[in-house]
Amino acid sequence: MIHMSVPDFVKEKIAIRIAGEITLGDKPGEALRKWRKLFGIPQIELAKFLNVSPSVISDYEGGRRESPGTKMIKKLVNALITIDEMRGGEGLKMIAKLVGTDLPADIILDMREFSRPVPIRELIEVTEAKVLANEDLIDRPVFGYSIIDSIEAIKKLSGNEFSRLFGLTTERALIFTKVTTGKSPMVAVRVSIFKPSLVMLHKPENVHPLAIELARIERIPLALVGVEPKEELIERLRSIK
Repeated sequence: MIHMSVPDFVKEKIAIRIAGEITLGDKPGEALRKWRKLFGIPQIELAKFLNVSPSVISDYEGGRRESPGTKMIKKLVNALITIDEMRGGEGLKMIAKLVGTDLPADIILDMREFSRPVPIRELIEVTEAKVLANEDLIDRPVFGYSIIDSIEAIKKLSGNEFSRLFGLTTERALIFTKVTTGKSPMVAVRVSIFKPSLVMLHKPENVHPLAIELARIERIPLALVGVEPKEELIERLRSIK
């Protein structure tokens, strides 16, 4: 017997989120690929469930086939959810927890999920950042970012709540503002079960050597944001399509 991993109304909320991103995004194929990977479902398994050739899924994701219509999007979304439930619902549990997160506005200054995988290099260029550690990893993709008031986060979040900063995926950039040396954010990352793909520090007074060393140990690129006002930083990141 398969037990429901999350309530029906939460599954509906997740389905609407996925369908909306595929339908309204500039690149529906990349949005579909992102969600399929978030659930950890191979193309061939999704294709088999839908009774189509794997090349159909590949063509949708690669933009080689016309954007799927409403009926097909509904089938794709339902398939992702159903397959995950058949596996035990772990993907749904993770996504349900994060979709329902309501963090105070004074902790999260901005949070966004990209409609495509964005290379770390692109975020570095857009924010005029300087890479301090692991520059060899900046071609890795991220699927979103969170801009965090580090002081408020330290005051109000316990260690167990750190994962709430990740939005829908840990494959994202965590951008910390109001940092003095960057040591505290990197210590938090070090002890957390979840690891971001990129850590960025917004205008610290100086960068503590330990922050750089921890980034190297964790193999997480660490970068120093070059854009001064937080408002401009947010505007630049939101310009990424």
